[in-house]
Amino acid sequence: MKFRIKYHYNDQELIAGCLRGERKYQESLYNQYGSTMFSICLRYGCDYYQAEDILQEGFIKVFNNLKNFRNEGSFEGWMKRIFVNTSIEWLRRNKMMNQALEIETTPLNMVQRDSFSELAAEDLLKLIQSLSTGYRTVFNLYAIEGYAHKEIAEMLGINEGTSKSQLARARALLQKMVAQQNKIQYAAAVL
Repeated sequence: MKFRIKYHYNDQELIAGCLRGERKYQESLYNQYGSTMFSICLRYGCDYYQAEDILQEGFIKVFNNLKNFRNEGSFEGWMKRIFVNTSIEWLRRNKMMNQALEIETTPLNMVQRDSFSELAAEDLLKLIQSLSTGYRTVFNLYAIEGYAHKEIAEMLGINEGTSKSQLARARALLQKMVAQQNKIQYAAAVL
C-alpha cells in the first residue's frame, strides 16, 4: 500500500479543507497519515487484508467525525484513538475477540528480556501478528498504545485481571518466539 503525498498541508488546513468537502484535502489527509494509521491497523488485524479493511473504516470515521475535533491535543493522536477503537470494533464485529479472551491456567516460563534487542521491528511485528487475537489486542493496547489495564478492561468488556493475564501471557509467548527465532538464526550463522 503506497501513500503518495502530492501536497503537504498543516493540520488546520487539512481539517478546514476536509470540512469544506474538498477532495484534494481529503486525499492529502489520507496520504499524510495513511502509513501511520495503517501500521496501527496491521498491529490489530491478522493480516494485510484485514488491516486494509480496518484502515478504510477508520478513515470513514475520521472524515465523518472531523467536525467533532476540538483542537485539544494533537490531531494525529485523535486519529490514532479512532483507529485503535475501529480496530477493536472490527475484531468484535467479526467475532474474533470473544474466542480469544479466555484465561489459561497453564503457567508460561519467562525468557530473558534482552532477546528482543536482536530482532528487527518488522520481525517483531510479524511475531505480534501471530499471537491470538486476545493476546495481540491487549499487548498492543498496553505496550504500544499506552493504555492502563483499567482502560483496556473497559474498552474490551473484560475485567482488569484478564487484561493483566493476557498481557503477561502475550509477553511470555513473544519472548519464547524471539528466543526460538534467535536459536534458528544462530544455527544458520554457524552452518
